[in-house]
Amino acid sequence: MRAARILVACAALGALAACEGGRDAGWSGYVEGEYVYVAAPIGGSLLTLAVQRGDDVKQGALLFTLDDQSERAAREEAAARAASASAQAANLQTGKREQEIAMVRAQLAQAQAQSVQASSELTRQEQLVAQGFVSPSRLDDLRAAARQARARVAELEASLSVAALPARIDERSAAAATTEAARYALEQARWRETQKQQSAPADARVADTFFRVGEWVNAGQPVVSLLPPGATKARFFVPEAELGAIAVGQPVRLHCDGCARPVSARITFISTQAEYTPPVIYSNSQRARLVFMVEARPDPHEGLRLHPGQPVDVHRDLAPAP
Repeated sequence: MRAARILVACAALGALAACEGGRDAGWSGYVEGEYVYVAAPIGGSLLTLAVQRGDDVKQGALLFTLDDQSERAAREEAAARAASASAQAANLQTGKREQEIAMVRAQLAQAQAQSVQASSELTRQEQLVAQGFVSPSRLDDLRAAARQARARVAELEASLSVAALPARIDERSAAAATTEAARYALEQARWRETQKQQSAPADARVADTFFRVGEWVNAGQPVVSLLPPGATKARFFVPEAELGAIAVGQPVRLHCDGCARPVSARITFISTQAEYTPPVIYSNSQRARLVFMVEARPDPHEGLRLHPGQPVDVHRDLAPAP
């Protein structure tokens, strides 16, 4: 009887060992988070920090604000320059003001009266010269005065015509280019001012904050790190001998401590280079030491159950496809 019991126990142990040998042993790995690091492209003193670690934020929610006094002043200066350039360009599109045109008209009327008077005086003096009462040399001065009066009338008539015209095309083109440059400078100043406030790019959980209010933040230095939903993945290592049994897109199951059920995932990346490669010529025994890094991304709703840094065991999903 004792010998029979021993035989039965040995048979059971053998069957169990056979079952264990046929089961997927799996691979060890850990969960990694793909964090979003939010930074401002312009440095400044941290004015407000609207979130803390562990907070859940919605897309567009304010995260932090840097001191923007200098940017606001630059924006106001750029706005003033743009307004000045626009006004100058508009001024070149029109002629002189009505008051200026009225003044030219008055000067023209005065010149016309002087021209009539000069012509009348010249005519009268010519008659006197013909009668011998006035010396002929007097006519030269009168003729010069009459010509000068007519020239003055022509000058003012031209000025009146020009006063109603806009500036030359080259001047207007230069003014338009100056206005456009001022507008772009204003847009740049506005952009710099808005960059002092950073908002959440997507729904996420605040993983960490790196500065306190009042501290100086350099340009491009992250202030807040976010972990959006579905931004976790499993990273594990597969021995070289088992590499042929896996492929990108293959389903796997992630087992973690405390998980009520496995987490479904799919392989998204298989490294093309081995890890921990010994610096010697390969042999059959050394090839067993080669492992390849593999990444698997869980389903979005399943990934919420995983936490970065958490160890996991990865197994091939042998369930038949539905």
